[in-house]
Amino acid sequence: PGLVKPSQTFSLTCAVTGSSISSANYGWSWIRQPPGKGLEWLGRGYYSGSSWNRNYGSSVQGQISTRADSSKKQFSLQLRSATSEDTAVYYCARGTVKGVDWPTGGTWNVWVTETILEAGA
Repeated sequence: PGLVKPSQTFSLTCAVTGSSISSANYGWSWIRQPPGKGLEWLGRGYYSGSSWNRNYGSSVQGQISTRADSSKKQFSLQLRSATSEDTAVYYCARGTVKGVDWPTGGTWNVWVTETILEAGA
């Protein structure tokens, strides 16, 4: 778990195993689950050729960014200006259909389940 103060920026990294992050077969998403609430899709990224494409959920538009490092097999999330609304368990997920938003379509594998960030005072 990590404690993040209000207005701080935090980053999370998902280490990808068993597949290439640059594969045209997969899309990569970040989702979160605030305490007592359901899952919220934050954003996705996928490679098309050598280009990393990304889309973000409306609730975090302008607050988050994602990037991929295919050589390190890592997919990362950066969230700026944290508030108490960002308190959640954060997950990264691989979708078998690139460009598909969580949780619709394809088959999803959730890989990160232990990260809890609390935007506290």
